[in-house]
Amino acid sequence: MIIAARRLRPYFQAHSIKVLTYQPLRRILHCPESSGRLIQWSIELGEFDIEYKPRIAIKAQVLADFLAEYTYPEPEEPPKEEPKSWILQVDGSTTREASGAGLVLTSPKGQRLSYALKFEFKATNNEAEYEDLVVGLDLAKDVGANHVLAKSDSQLVVGQVLGEYTVKEEIMQKYLDKVNAQIAKLQSFNIV
Repeated sequence: MIIAARRLRPYFQAHSIKVLTYQPLRRILHCPESSGRLIQWSIELGEFDIEYKPRIAIKAQVLADFLAEYTYPEPEEPPKEEPKSWILQVDGSTTREASGAGLVLTSPKGQRLSYALKFEFKATNNEAEYEDLVVGLDLAKDVGANHVLAKSDSQLVVGQVLGEYTVKEEIMQKYLDKVNAQIAKLQSFNIV
C-alpha cells in the first residue's frame, strides 16, 4: 500500500481511495501502540483520503480465485522444427554460339556443390533455364535432399512451375512435366 501511494501520489491526492481487505489495516494504522515503522507509514498515508472496507465474499470472485489458484497451464508442445531445405540456385543462358547453365546446390549445413553445364544442342534461354532446373533436381535427389528450395531468375519458369503461367509451347510442357515428376519425389519443394 505504501509503495503504491508513493508511486501514484498524484492519483492518491486527487481521489478518495477505497481499500477492500480482510486484514484489519485501519485498526493497525490508527493504533497508538504501533511500532516506529508503522507510525511512519500511518503518517505518510494519513494525508490521503483512504477508506478501509472489509472485503465481502462474492461467489463469482471465490470461483475466480479458485480457478486462478488451482488451474495449471497445459504444457505446450515444443514447436516442431521444420526440416531444413537444400537451396538450389539455377541460371541458364544462351548465346548464338552456345548455351549452358550453372547451378549451386547448398546443403542445410552450408556445403556447396557447384556445376557448370554446356549443352551440345541449341536451346532458347527458357529451355536452358528448364534444363538447369531438371539437372539440379536430379542432383538434389542423388545427394538425398528431400526438401528443396529452388531459386531461379526466370520469371517464366518460376511462374509455370508454380502454376501461375500457362504453358503454350509443347517443348515447355515437356520440360514442366519432367520438373513436376521430379518434384513429386520430394517431400517439400518451393521455387522463387
